[in-house]
Amino acid sequence: MTARLAVLASGRGSNLQAILHAIAAGTLKADVVGVFSDRPAAAALQQVPPEKRWSARPAAFSTRAAYEAALADAVAATRPDWVACAGYMRILGDAFIARFRGRLLNIHPSLLPKYRGLHTHARALEAGDREHGASVHFVIPELDAGTVVAQVRVPIVAGDNPETLAARLLPREHALLVAVLQLAASGALAEQGDITLCHGQPLLNPLCLDSADRLVS
Repeated sequence: MTARLAVLASGRGSNLQAILHAIAAGTLKADVVGVFSDRPAAAALQQVPPEKRWSARPAAFSTRAAYEAALADAVAATRPDWVACAGYMRILGDAFIARFRGRLLNIHPSLLPKYRGLHTHARALEAGDREHGASVHFVIPELDAGTVVAQVRVPIVAGDNPETLAARLLPREHALLVAVLQLAASGALAEQGDITLCHGQPLLNPLCLDSADRLVS
């Protein structure tokens, strides 16, 4: 069984590239059925054929709700099993989330619940943290507050700045997203109401990505 995956992205698409590489390598049984962006010039769009691209500027719509309705219709038309926010920089509205609830995942560059929102690398450094990381979570209306499926951790070292920390985290972020999508594509991940199930059992704590790119309890 091959999972149908829709990807939302706003920028260069490095997470999307990791997904496509995993699919090409045969380690992720999925098909990217569409890439959707709020920025028509986003480099992420160029990673898939034109027929799989959709983009529109939110400012071209009369309201935020009108833009999100068009986005949701476009995503739904690809009949996705899962929708992944992979560097999508807009906050999704309640109507969009409700339409795809339970199959909508986001990757966030912090160890949630720490540092929801933006500028996570700088905030971790300002707080004097010894480690930083990334989280993949289900999307709910509250920002970056859905159940965390899995996390990966990296050390913060002397002399780090936001740029060096981001660069150290990025390849581990890519591996984390692919690992969670492997879990989702296999049918082992589900959200039922407020309960997240992994292999049919409630997920009480986030899984961790180890050094061999395996998700462990």
